[in-house]
Amino acid sequence: MKQEPGKAEAEIAKIGGAQVLRTVLTYRGTGPPVISKEGFGHNPNGPQPLPSWLSEEDLAYYASKFDKSGFTGPLNYYRNMNQNWELTAAWTGAKVKVPVKFITGEVDMVYTTPMINEHINGGGFKKDVPNLEEVVVQAGVGHFNNQEAAEEISNHIYDFITKF
Repeated sequence: MKQEPGKAEAEIAKIGGAQVLRTVLTYRGTGPPVISKEGFGHNPNGPQPLPSWLSEEDLAYYASKFDKSGFTGPLNYYRNMNQNWELTAAWTGAKVKVPVKFITGEVDMVYTTPMINEHINGGGFKKDVPNLEEVVVQAGVGHFNNQEAAEEISNHIYDFITKF
């Protein structure tokens, strides 16, 4: 997504950080989120209740931090994708050679993005990560799996590191 600096920030300022965060944190669509004509705070699935792992108080706290610092930093990450690729070009084709347990959510917006799921489950990921020991796909869990399924994540991490 090519976005001129300031445009997205102005749109977010109109609707408020809380609405943007609510939309991002409750998103359950497959594939990457698409910003509709209605803007950042619009959820095409309609208003979503907060999940059990996120209270209104938590949302207000996170929103207050973004309202103070803004969204420019996170947005700049996406605006900088081409340069990120250029800066990491020296590692193209490099293999991850340490033991790995990969954990993702079944409805994670990245995992469900076309070609990502196929790469992970079709053998391409294992070629890049030869010591991949396990891929765990958590049923009903989205992009924020460390919060959505905190105890399950902790158990997976604990089980993995105790082998060493």
